[in-house]
Amino acid sequence: MSDELNIALLIDADNASPDHLDEVLLVLGELGTINIRRAYGNWQKPALKGWGQLSTAHSIIPVQQFDVVKGKSATDMRMTIDAMDLLYRGHVDGFGIVSSDSDFLPLAQRIRENGLPVYGFGTAKTPISFQNSCTRFFDVAALADSAAGNDESASVDDELLKVLGAAWKASKRDEEGFAPLSEVGQRAKAVSSFAARNYGFARLSDLIRSLPNFEVRTTSDGAQLVRRLR
Repeated sequence: MSDELNIALLIDADNASPDHLDEVLLVLGELGTINIRRAYGNWQKPALKGWGQLSTAHSIIPVQQFDVVKGKSATDMRMTIDAMDLLYRGHVDGFGIVSSDSDFLPLAQRIRENGLPVYGFGTAKTPISFQNSCTRFFDVAALADSAAGNDESASVDDELLKVLGAAWKASKRDEEGFAPLSEVGQRAKAVSSFAARNYGFARLSDLIRSLPNFEVRTTSDGAQLVRRLR
């Protein structure tokens, strides 16, 4: 029923590149229907030209916000106010926030307190505090790699193994040590902004299969199980 969810996409155009908009729309489109699409910024700036060209093609409403003080942007405040208005109207089921700015951490936390998911999209350099404040955070560069089919292997790092290992350990396992892949995925997402797409994979099963630390098995009825090998 996720295709019936009403998703609001709010873009911090002052702090995000339009290069990966297609990937953002693809991911959010899998989670619900993006009925609200707004991009915020000072549209007099030449740097926002790329966003301006995409706004018509993707039915994104450009919201003008002048710079009140030189060197300071009022875009964040305008975007936050609009998000709270949408939240309290009660017609939105989830938010997509495109920004690499940690200033949106309190907004993400407040939205989640109301029980709604927040899907963040930004660069790998986005502060971890904002990444973890989102229900799920997506590295837009990794999304592009996944869309291009560049998902042959994952970068094995300690944090990835720690998250997946803890999720497997907390899941219900059979006598051979296999746990339902779906449960492992849900537990991983519950404790971090983990998303397989951040590692260049469209599916969690493909990510785990690429890791020598885990084994994935498919049962006769199509269910997928996973166990840690080391």
